[in-house]
Parts: sequence; structure tokens; C-alpha cells
Amino acid sequence: MPLRQTEPLAPGRTRSTDLVDELAANGRLAHDELVALITGATQADREYARRRAAAAAQEHFGNRVFVRGLIEFSNHCRQDCLYCGIRKGNREAERYRLDADQILDCCAQGYALGYRTFVLQSGEDAWYTTDVVVDIVSRIRAAYPDCAITLSIGERGREAYQRFFDAGADRYLLRHETATPEHYARLHPAGQALSTRLECLRELKEIGFQTGAGFMVGSPFQTPDHLAADLELLADLRPHMVGIGPFLPHHQTPFGDRPAGDVDLTLFLLSLVRLMLPTVLLPSTTALGTARAGGREQGIQAGANVLMLNLSPQDQRAKYLLYDNKAVTGEVAEMTHAVQRSLERIGYTMVVDRGDHPEVAR
Repeated sequence: MPLRQTEPLAPGRTRSTDLVDELAANGRLAHDELVALITGATQADREYARRRAAAAAQEHFGNRVFVRGLIEFSNHCRQDCLYCGIRKGNREAERYRLDADQILDCCAQGYALGYRTFVLQSGEDAWYTTDVVVDIVSRIRAAYPDCAITLSIGERGREAYQRFFDAGADRYLLRHETATPEHYARLHPAGQALSTRLECLRELKEIGFQTGAGFMVGSPFQTPDHLAADLELLADLRPHMVGIGPFLPHHQTPFGDRPAGDVDLTLFLLSLVRLMLPTVLLPSTTALGTARAGGREQGIQAGANVLMLNLSPQDQRAKYLLYDNKAVTGEVAEMTHAVQRSLERIGYTMVVDRGDHPEVAR
């Protein structure tokens, strides 16, 4: 589709700033317009988008940043994604699992510090059957009825998702990684298909989960067309949460020698997502903080409004390495207070309540 014709630009404006305004007004752009924005925006254009995105986040959430307690409870995985450090084919990974009691201990520690959302994340580990996950969710729900429970445990079936929801899980994160089937096939081995991932996302939304999708920026073989397709998918799916982070290589994967994704482009795309989905829950990811000192704070300033802080046992955190040099934070209370101070320095307030999507009430 050709770019729409426009009137001559006012002084100080560019085609990109007009596209940013149109995205904010309409929630979508034509594919070629998204490509033009991704490839043609200058640093000044990106700063314009950042200011608009920060204002949009301020309008809907004020200066609040929601902090979630992340529990990485297993690094076993049946999948073999070519970019991931815990992929099945990585024979060098030191594997671990947390049992239900250990997970509940992590929740207790977080709850005492005010956390009211727990994010249970793992590889796709078959040891945690549907019954096991239901038991864990049920125990957390019984112990902490005022908390939100988020699962990020990969591709399951609709029946399993329904049982997780019925047991008390509120949210489910499942990043699509790339919206282009051909690109997806270059990042995953045969047998893993984008169509399966998208079907899972549709089922999760239909069941009633606050559903999260997302993608990597700068993954191998990625083009501006792929990124435009990612934004189009989000505009159509309208997830409650979107996770975007730069691709970071892991030396024990087939892509270990690939360059990392561009942090500034990642920040720009965060701003575009905020403008496209103004009420979305948008994390500033650990990958941003790993890729650049202060990256997570820059993500907040670009329109993000969620941080995930690690409640996992300190002796296990270094084993959950999706990419090299992942920041492994320290003692939970110290880490929480450090993040609170860092947010205050840039004019934001850390909020540890449930922080549901504004359009959802469970």
C-alpha cells in the first residue's frame, strides 16, 4: 500500500512526526507507513515519539510504575528455540526446578515487601503437568487472595489454560517473538510454528486471561518489514500486556555470535506501542537493563509502566540465563528499595499493588 499523500509539512515537522501523530490518533498505520516510520525516523523524531508516549502513559497511569515479583521456577524446556540459552539442545545449561513450597516461599518474601503480583515463569517443562500447575496456582490463590497471579510457561492446550484460569490465574504472558511465519521458521527448529503460538494467544484471550504478547528487536534475519508486521499483529490482537526487548545472544546457542539488538530502536518501538495501545501494561525489560546501564529507566521514560523484579532464590537465578550477561539482582528487599530510588530520581513512583489493565476487572 503506498504512503498516503499529505499537505506540506509545517515548519519543524517531518513525515515521521505526522505518522507518530496518526498512530496516536488512530491506533494503527498502513504497513508501508510503519516501515517508513521505523526506517526513516531521525533521533529528533524518536524523541518526539518518546515525549508523546510518556504523556500518554502519564494520562492513563500518572507517574506510577507497577512492579511485579518474578519467580523463575524452572529452566528445563522441551523447546529448542535457536536464540534461547535454556533451549533443550543446550547440554551445558545447569538445570533446576523449584517445588511448590519453594515457590510459595518466594511469594511470602515478596508479599512481605508489598508485592501484589506474582509472575511464575519457566521453560516449557513437562514435569509441571497441568495438575501440578493447578495445585501451585490454587495454593497461591488461597494464601494471597488479594494478589494477581501471572503465568509465563509457554504453549499448552486450551483445556490446560482453562484449568489454570479456573484455579485462580489472572494473566498469561506468551511472547509471539515475530509475527512473520518465514522469520519464525528461521528462529526455531522444524516442529515449532507461529500458527501454534498465535492460536494459544487467541485461546488465552477467549478464556478471559489478561494476555501478553511481544517480540524481540534485532533478532537474526529481522527486517523493518518484520517489525511492522509485529506492530500490526499487536494492533489486531490488542493484548493487555506487551513485552519488547532487544535480542541478546547466548554463547551456547546457534546465534551466539550474532550482534545484539539496538537499544535505541527498542526504546522507539516501546513508544510506538504505547501510542498504539495507550492503556497497555508495558514492561521495561531486564534485557534493556542488561544491554545498557540505565536501560530500564530509559524504557520507563519511553512509555513503559511495568518492571519485573526477581523473587527467585538467589542461588538459582544465575541458572535462568536466556542470554549472556543477564543482570542477576541481589537480595530482594535491597533490590526493591534500589529500584524505588532509581524511579524517584526520574520522577516516577513505584507501585506494588496488582496493577490490572484498566479495562479488566477480575
